[in-house]
Amino acid sequence: MATTTILLREDIDSLGGRGEIVKVRAGYARNYLLPQGLATLATKGNVKQIEQERAALLKKAAAEKATAEAQKEQMGAIELAFERKAGEGGTLFGSVTSMDIAEALQAKGYEIDRKKIVLRDAIKETGEYTVKVKLHREVTLDVPVTVTAEGGELAEEKPARKARKAKAESETEANAETAEQEPAAQENSAEDPENNRPSAE
Repeated sequence: MATTTILLREDIDSLGGRGEIVKVRAGYARNYLLPQGLATLATKGNVKQIEQERAALLKKAAAEKATAEAQKEQMGAIELAFERKAGEGGTLFGSVTSMDIAEALQAKGYEIDRKKIVLRDAIKETGEYTVKVKLHREVTLDVPVTVTAEGGELAEEKPARKARKAKAESETEANAETAEQEPAAQENSAEDPENNRPSAE
């Protein structure tokens, strides 16, 4: 398989960080990376140019990492909360997506590209979650996210749990009534002389 050496101009998770020199499939470089401006060919003829560009890219990457680390520290205490319509068991009628999270962060003053929000699947149940926000290739922030049903309920009880609870409560009430009736019956028996009189037969 033919390969070619390139200088990455942007961070690419599957390849490396900005300023790194890597080998990739020739077709991938020719058809995607080079036309998109994501990389530059590294050949013997442009070694000097590549080294200069690499130094500039590494400097830029270091500055961006420092900025990301400062932003992470600034956002360290941030928490997000969402209210959604939900059915029994806390299943949402809609969902909470990376776009929702990006908009919630924007409302708090943080412009974060939704592509930097690591959310494999949309949130579809009430509960507490941790969503990763990739501020930089090497800097990730964990954001606590709480999703409640409208009205502030974290999650409605599961139907089976409700049934068990209702059954337990009814049994407790029945036992209490029985316990109250037994002493009363005993008292009535003791007070009624007819009950204590021997039978004529």
